[in-house]
Amino acid sequence: MPAVVDRPAQRYVAERATLAIPDFPRIADRLPPLIGTLTAGGVTLAGAPFFRYRVLHPGLRFTVEAGVPIDGDHTPHEPAFLGELPAGRYVLDTYVGAPDGLAAATEAVLAWGAAHDLEWDRTDGADGEAWGCRLEVLRTDPREVPDPAQWVTDLLFRLAD
Repeated sequence: MPAVVDRPAQRYVAERATLAIPDFPRIADRLPPLIGTLTAGGVTLAGAPFFRYRVLHPGLRFTVEAGVPIDGDHTPHEPAFLGELPAGRYVLDTYVGAPDGLAAATEAVLAWGAAHDLEWDRTDGADGEAWGCRLEVLRTDPREVPDPAQWVTDLLFRLAD
């Protein structure tokens, strides 16, 4: 069951791509080297890696970031960049299962929000649906839990102020 939670702002380092669903591994595969570069450089990780959906474009394309929360300051090398997840109220729901079930889990969260008259932090534009903060937080390390049916993902959608 989804819940509304308050979250503080959080710095992160990420890489960004605009792609279609079949090309998602192109951005997902950036997480391990990004984490490796950060830890090798002495950067303190401050939570689980995530995907931040910036824009959902027409035609099942999206602009997404593969990010890692960090503590402190860091100046990453391109194509990585420093960002900040905004503080605010979020709808949180936890999904357990393989990634191919995330679309249905997301639709369920959006339907729950609509049924509760919640307003999302998003705007519609010519380029698609831009989100203030929409996350999939990867709570499971696939190296430790190889069975995708057991992977845990937090879905977080920021509410409008």
